[in-house]
Amino acid sequence: MDDIVVIGAGQAGASLVAKLRKEGFSGKITLIGEEPALPYERPPLSKAYLMGKVGKERLYLRPESFYRENDIEALTGLHVDTIDRGGQLVIAGDREIPYDKLALTTGSVPRRLPAAIGGDLPGVHTVRSLADVDAMAPAFRDGARALVVGGGYIGLEAAAVARQSGMQVTLVEMADRILQRVASPETSDYFRKLHERHGVDIREATGLHRLTGEDRVTGAVLTGDEEVPVDVVIVGVGIAPAVALAEACELAIENGIKADAQGRTTDDRIWAAGDCASFPYKGKRVRLESVQNAIDQAECVAQNMLGAGKDYRPYPWFWSDQYDVKLQIAGLTAGYDRIVTRGEGDQVAFWYYKGDEFLGVDAMNDARSYMVAKRMLEMGKTPDPEAVANPETELKTLMRG
Repeated sequence: MDDIVVIGAGQAGASLVAKLRKEGFSGKITLIGEEPALPYERPPLSKAYLMGKVGKERLYLRPESFYRENDIEALTGLHVDTIDRGGQLVIAGDREIPYDKLALTTGSVPRRLPAAIGGDLPGVHTVRSLADVDAMAPAFRDGARALVVGGGYIGLEAAAVARQSGMQVTLVEMADRILQRVASPETSDYFRKLHERHGVDIREATGLHRLTGEDRVTGAVLTGDEEVPVDVVIVGVGIAPAVALAEACELAIENGIKADAQGRTTDDRIWAAGDCASFPYKGKRVRLESVQNAIDQAECVAQNMLGAGKDYRPYPWFWSDQYDVKLQIAGLTAGYDRIVTRGEGDQVAFWYYKGDEFLGVDAMNDARSYMVAKRMLEMGKTPDPEAVANPETELKTLMRG
């Protein structure tokens, strides 16, 4: 019976080992995580957990008893130094853990500000782990001055929580508009207005030259040499796939650990899933950063490690909560050339098209648009744009067309 080792104890790793047992695998399973905690949910960290609405115990994906009862050895707080592919060994300090099959679910790492501009000053935080959020939580107090660097969803969510905590918030984005890399101008406009209504000072086309302070950060110098005082800096400039371990053992890297449609890397005994893995999709190589992908891809890889031979087909969806707005996204919308708007005000959805192909939707407080669009993507159907835009159209009828 094979020994299976999984490196990376996040959402993908936890999903993979659980699926192995559910599929009837009875061999040895070892799950290795570098953080001291068992696998936990990340999305609530920067929202409910940071605001004190959810305790740490509610973040865990599974209780400790689950791993014990399913005979899964969960090794937490263990740093893997290298993978000996020839000897089929995972080496962590003085431990050598043998494997017959290995899965890499190493996730991603936050991009940080360079030390040369003050990125290593105390009071400068990223938002990725329990430790990150525990470290920044004391700074979230009424009247404190926060600088958020980055106008993507990570930065916008941080800005919303900071404002709800009574902080003065300035957000800087180097691009011409917030969300420029991931959303349409219409979606950018919606969230710019939302944050401005809540008192966030949004600076687009504005760079950060340097942070100032000695014992901790006290200010920031922006484009045009404008200086602003700050008490805390939250860095939301994206994440990068955690590929150092794979790269060191000479697996192919291409926008993440290069995997085939079934999750197999360039070593037939090693697989990859989640944020760290890229895979072929619609003639391109993509890497998806979402909870849904981490779960679905990891479960598919688990089945393939047991011989299923099944290609992974993603149906991407994402979400973001900011103030009283719930954004739900379905599909991958890069390359769109037309936006169709349905609804208005706080409840609106932007439907993305490329020629005659429907690509996806951004739905703000509009669960019906999201659910119908998601279902149509799964069915491979393109709804008539004029029908979508017509408020008299009952959306469910589009699925029968």
